[in-house]
Amino acid sequence: MKNIITYKIDRVANNSLYISVQNGEVTVKAPWYFTKNRIQEAVEEKRNWILEKVKEYKESKKEEMSLKPIKVFGVEYNLKVVYKNIEVIECNIYKNIVEIALPKKCKKIDDEVMTNILIDKMYKKIAEREIEAIMEKTRLETGLAPEDYEIREMSDCLARCTENKKILINPIIVKYNKEIIEYVILHEFCHLKYKGHTKRFYELLKRYSENYLELDKKLEGLNY
Repeated sequence: MKNIITYKIDRVANNSLYISVQNGEVTVKAPWYFTKNRIQEAVEEKRNWILEKVKEYKESKKEEMSLKPIKVFGVEYNLKVVYKNIEVIECNIYKNIVEIALPKKCKKIDDEVMTNILIDKMYKKIAEREIEAIMEKTRLETGLAPEDYEIREMSDCLARCTENKKILINPIIVKYNKEIIEYVILHEFCHLKYKGHTKRFYELLKRYSENYLELDKKLEGLNY
């Protein structure tokens, strides 16, 4: 089945017919006396050229995805995804933009799907790099230590202390500022000693975070 070419007709006073493709839209400038059939014949004659120009425009639009706002450590950046002749994904941060360059072969993947995959991978990479230092700081501060910890995606929380005293950290925690991150990790460290939210648990929490009530309220307002 042939691709249908839609176009706009602009009537002109001269005797020349001219076809242009701007921003993916086809315009035919035709003499006022040309019939619609004559114009359609001209469009058909230039069919391959028109389709190629429309395709070029669509490809150029996909070269650079629209900017999507994301947060890293409480600071909002625009995520900019571009396609290049490269084999390995590249990532750069400058001013208020996180730019991720992808191999052109990735164009086959839906833009929104690809963007979400990239954001998840980016948060996990940042978490793997940054969380260990905060865990060590909290260990030294409290004298408590988990059996292990893991960066793991979770749908219902930012962190969790398991029955076997392993702390799980949701990678999206790096969206929030350092104060929130440190408090969430401290909270889970306190669960290493007290499983439930008992009076002693909160006394321990308050020892290391006097404004824990204020931070708890901030956490209640987060959408993750």
